[in-house]
Amino acid sequence: MKTFKELLEAVRTGNPVKVAVAQANDMEVIETVKMATENGIATFYLVGDQAAIEEKCKQVGVDMSKVEIVHEPELEKTAKVAVSLVSGGKAQVLMKGLIHTADYLRAVLDKEVGLRKEKGLLSHVGVFEVKAFERFIVLSDAAMIIAPTLEQKVAIIENAVLVARAIGIDMPKVAVLSAIETVNADMPSSLDAAILAKMNDRGQIKNCIVDGPLAFDNAVSVEAAQHKGIKSPVAGVADVLIVPDIEAGNILYKSFTYAAGAAMAGILVGAKAPVVLTSRADTAESKLYSIALAVQVANFQK
Repeated sequence: MKTFKELLEAVRTGNPVKVAVAQANDMEVIETVKMATENGIATFYLVGDQAAIEEKCKQVGVDMSKVEIVHEPELEKTAKVAVSLVSGGKAQVLMKGLIHTADYLRAVLDKEVGLRKEKGLLSHVGVFEVKAFERFIVLSDAAMIIAPTLEQKVAIIENAVLVARAIGIDMPKVAVLSAIETVNADMPSSLDAAILAKMNDRGQIKNCIVDGPLAFDNAVSVEAAQHKGIKSPVAGVADVLIVPDIEAGNILYKSFTYAAGAAMAGILVGAKAPVVLTSRADTAESKLYSIALAVQVANFQK
């Protein structure tokens, strides 16, 4: 896949998936649910106050045959109920509604009913359709892990590769970014990048091709890579960009969306099921694409 139009088509023809929404009593959430059901992406459990949700669904014109309301009037309990629907197998994707992110993630990681795995790391994976490139660009981690260790970067790569493979990139090319394309002992991100590339060479990181350190320009531009004489199966044609820390990731993420006008989707990966974590600042399209991406990953994991 190279565009979100192709992703939406793939989701429509995939296995049916149910999404559990934590605290759905919000007009923006209901509007997103309507868009998703009209596009044939998923059906929904809407957790929250039943009367309030029904009223908003009526106002927006939601097809009530595509949603099921789970009555939970107490705000602080809605996330746990939604997570329970996923961990119990009734839903395959979790989505954030009108609830604080900290409360939402606390329910995701709850030891009793949560979606925590015995091993692994919860990380954010963004997928971008940038006009300058004739392919999707996958970016991680721009929203969860502040300053990842080498071990955490391995998990971040594995989560990003899972998403890349779910959208049809069979052997993703992974660029581990730094400010330079050579190893410099004074720049820890370049050391980590070189180690990750060698780990991939030795089969410790699978289902992808990893190289680094690479600067952003020679990771995505063939001309830039050739100009610097870089010989690499990843340089210039990277599918996945792994940033050194959350600050670099956040800046690149917002540069794609605000400066380059990219369409995007973002989900959390590394739990037992994909987790949709949208922001009020996200466009309606971005929210729709994020649900579609989560559904595609859920079907791929099956």
